[in-house]
Amino acid sequence: MTWIHLLGVALGLAMDAFAVSIAVGLTLAAVTARHTFRIAFHFGLFQFMMPVLGWLAGRNAAAYISEWDHWLAFGLLGLVGGKMLWESTEEKKFASRKDPTRGFSLVLLSVATSLDALAIGLSMALIGVSVWVPSFVIGLVACGLSAVGIAFGARIGPRWGPWAERAGGCILLVIGLKILIAHLAA
Repeated sequence: MTWIHLLGVALGLAMDAFAVSIAVGLTLAAVTARHTFRIAFHFGLFQFMMPVLGWLAGRNAAAYISEWDHWLAFGLLGLVGGKMLWESTEEKKFASRKDPTRGFSLVLLSVATSLDALAIGLSMALIGVSVWVPSFVIGLVACGLSAVGIAFGARIGPRWGPWAERAGGCILLVIGLKILIAHLAA
């Protein structure tokens, strides 16, 4: 996996976390450094951990599915990218004014924004890519974009949040298509 592809995957995965961070920034009366740290740290940590878990699961299954693994990687990336595109069209509203950067809400948001990364980790195992550097980059990009998202949520949320999610979905779709074409051409 080249650095361009890795950054594309990391940016694509981080768009969910970025969009949710923007929404969280919109719900808070005033965003503090603690809010920013909690969201950025947890989203980055979960984005780092999920590809590792997916890779471990996929590594054990790779021997059984090696003949059609490129189709599975394409399908997973296509589903994740398509899901992001679909969700970008939905109106996002928060019914509660409680602090979503604390407690169980934070854990749920962290898991929800990183489930896509689990599928990416599985895809990495299927195409024989090591997970450690990509997971670190994915976590770091998610951390950074989450910090930016919450900090500027009140300013850019309604206008740019859905576009960021659409861009992430498109990036993942293109990478999935590239994997499929590379394996079919070989």
